[in-house]
Amino acid sequence: MSMETPLEAFLATVRARSEATLEGLLPPADLPVAQLAFAMRYAALGGGKRLRAALVYATGEALGADRDALDAPAAAVELIHAYSLVHDDLPAMDDDDLRRGKPTCHRAFDEATAILAGDALQSLAFEVLAEARVIPALQRLAMLQELAVASGVRGMAGGQALDLAAEGKRLSITELEAVHRGKTGALIAASVRLGALAVLAPDAPQLAALGEYGQALGLCFQIRDDILDVEGDTATLGKTVGADAAHHKATFPALLGLDGAHDRARREYQRAVSALAPLGAAGERLRQLAVYSLSRQA
Repeated sequence: MSMETPLEAFLATVRARSEATLEGLLPPADLPVAQLAFAMRYAALGGGKRLRAALVYATGEALGADRDALDAPAAAVELIHAYSLVHDDLPAMDDDDLRRGKPTCHRAFDEATAILAGDALQSLAFEVLAEARVIPALQRLAMLQELAVASGVRGMAGGQALDLAAEGKRLSITELEAVHRGKTGALIAASVRLGALAVLAPDAPQLAALGEYGQALGLCFQIRDDILDVEGDTATLGKTVGADAAHHKATFPALLGLDGAHDRARREYQRAVSALAPLGAAGERLRQLAVYSLSRQA
């Protein structure tokens, strides 16, 4: 019988804590808009790696934050992530039928409900952060700005727009990096900085190194995602394998080949780990999360 590693125990704790926090924040399904509330809960609860929440907790705790002060930013980033998945899966976007091992939100409900659920999840994320009184007002304001930038035209939404525009085209490596730094990397990097902002002032010098770690980790994570779309299987991943190729999407394996993509993922992992040097031993959990992002199977 295999023993649970410290990282596995940490991730299990994060998943349980995130689930409980989100359960308390999401609207009850007995509201007059019951279908919308139910769709929000369907999209946000009961699945997912919770990597972004884990990065919030790991970064904050590395800097001495109390876990209670990290619940709101961890929940906020997971709400933004859930909203992005609901919208990404829509027929007008990536047109997927399966997410986290179950039908996508627009398949379980309908397209209009899925769009509204995504909108409401996004709004709830900022409401949760704004009302987190356990965090000083100046840091809460910085968190709100961080999450807004990562979600918008300079981050996730902009990256998705670039991704859609690139379908069927052969991008340069620089152009492909720009897509993924926005679409996936921005929210992962923001998760790290949100955890740090629970402790640090917005102008703290440590934020730059943590931002470098987050950017490299985000790219490593996305390259691994591209690789798993080729090498993985639907049952393990909980989403349709081969969707990138079916939609003629620009990916790292398509551009660099599988060996080249593996090599590039390792380089980004090394860059992430190097950025943790100023934290010393306190950065061990973040290093473990970098290993996880490089080697994950789902």
